[in-house]
Amino acid sequence: MACGAYASHGLSAWASPVQVEYFQLAVTYQLLHAITLLAVSLLSVFISSRLLTASKIAFVTGICFFSGSLYIYVLTGTKILGAITPVGGLLLIAGWLLLLLSLLKDKNIKSSD
Repeated sequence: MACGAYASHGLSAWASPVQVEYFQLAVTYQLLHAITLLAVSLLSVFISSRLLTASKIAFVTGICFFSGSLYIYVLTGTKILGAITPVGGLLLIAGWLLLLLSLLKDKNIKSSD
């Protein structure tokens, strides 16, 4: 929330519109996946699965790589970490796929009982 507020009010004073857009994208993805991570963590109370644990790891790492690299780029101008932004996106996709697989596997186990 603080990052989003800064992007809306303080960042535009010195950053280009494209940089503000990148920062807002990072904030949006971080918020969306933080809420997802909370839901997956609550789901872990009911489902014990290695796939679910892998999903959580993929979400955390993906958030750090994707949003973190965009934050660093906007705040410092360092473009070298831009190469890990797509890796972060792939990790977020992997997190969603692992979550789906864990839910499907759990459903199959319960329906065969």
